[in-house]
Amino acid sequence: MPLEEKLALIREKIAAAAHEAGREMSEITIEAATKTQTSETIRAAIACGISVCGENRVQELTAHLANYAYDGARVHFIGHLQTNKVKQVVGRVDLIESVDSLRLLEAINAQAGKLDIVQDILLEVNIGAEPQKGGVLPVEVPSLALAAAELPHVCLRGLMAVPPPAALSGGNRHFFARTRQLFVDIRTLMGDNETDIACLSMGMSGDYEDAVREGATLVRVGSALFGSRPPMNGTPSQA
Repeated sequence: MPLEEKLALIREKIAAAAHEAGREMSEITIEAATKTQTSETIRAAIACGISVCGENRVQELTAHLANYAYDGARVHFIGHLQTNKVKQVVGRVDLIESVDSLRLLEAINAQAGKLDIVQDILLEVNIGAEPQKGGVLPVEVPSLALAAAELPHVCLRGLMAVPPPAALSGGNRHFFARTRQLFVDIRTLMGDNETDIACLSMGMSGDYEDAVREGATLVRVGSALFGSRPPMNGTPSQA
């Protein structure tokens, strides 16, 4: 199926899920998860109407920026970010979705200060409390959000979460619902008027419809748009 048709199908499914939840399609943005994709493929996705690209790896981000692959779209960093790679990301992307520690938050703030900019960020929530996965535990999110508010060169825009793999369809809805409630709680804590902290990034190719039903404003789709990536450690990626 051509890329344009795949994107149209994704939009149809999102619109249907949004309608079920009493939401408007305009409330949800599709983010293309571009891990392992070529610059040519990224350009094609943008030409089809993709407005946000999410990159997992610093090396690929750097290469695609050099090739002007993201022209016409916003760029988000969605992978694990080490503090020693912060210089290669801050100021080069519109949003860092994967902030998961005070140390990383402070490193981003320091680099943004050197550039005299304010870097938009999301806090990544380990909503399933999985020991092997990055992200802030739900109970730790309020303190990290308050810490972000004290730093002059970062701006908290919302939360990002990747729930545990679900064995059955719909198995992640309770995790999405918990993330949505945490999102609402953080808005209240920060005294937000629903304009600054407005991004709830959750849902991937296998579960984005349920994420939309539970309030996602940004869904990250990779394989649903581009097809399965080459196997990594014997398992195809399903982002």
